[in-house]
Amino acid sequence: MTQLHDLRLRLLVQQESEQIAKSQPTDLDLSVVQARCLCWLALLAEAHEDQASDAERRGDAEQAMGWFADSMRLRDVIQVVTSVEIPLPDSIDSGEKDEGEDLFKGEPPLAA
Repeated sequence: MTQLHDLRLRLLVQQESEQIAKSQPTDLDLSVVQARCLCWLALLAEAHEDQASDAERRGDAEQAMGWFADSMRLRDVIQVVTSVEIPLPDSIDSGEKDEGEDLFKGEPPLAA
C-alpha cells in the first residue's frame, strides 16, 4: 500500500510540474510554483490526518501515530515553504512605479 501511495504522489508531482511548465513555457514565476506547492502540501497533510483518524477509529494506534507523524512533517514543510522569500519579478516592479519613483527601493523581497 505504501508503494502505491508513493507512486501516486510521484505521479501527482510530475503532473503538476508539467502543468506549471506548460502554463509558463518561457518565464517560470517562482511565486506560482510556491503557491501550487503549498496547495498540494496542504491537501496531502489533510489526507494524512484523515488516514490517522481512520486508523484510530479502527483501533490501530501504531498506524494512526505513523499517519499523524507524517501529517506533522508535512505541516513543518508547509512552514518552510511559506517562509521562503520570492523576489518580485521585474515586470511587476516596472508597472508599479509612480512618476518615476521606485516604490520598492531598498525594501527586501516579500515573503509569501
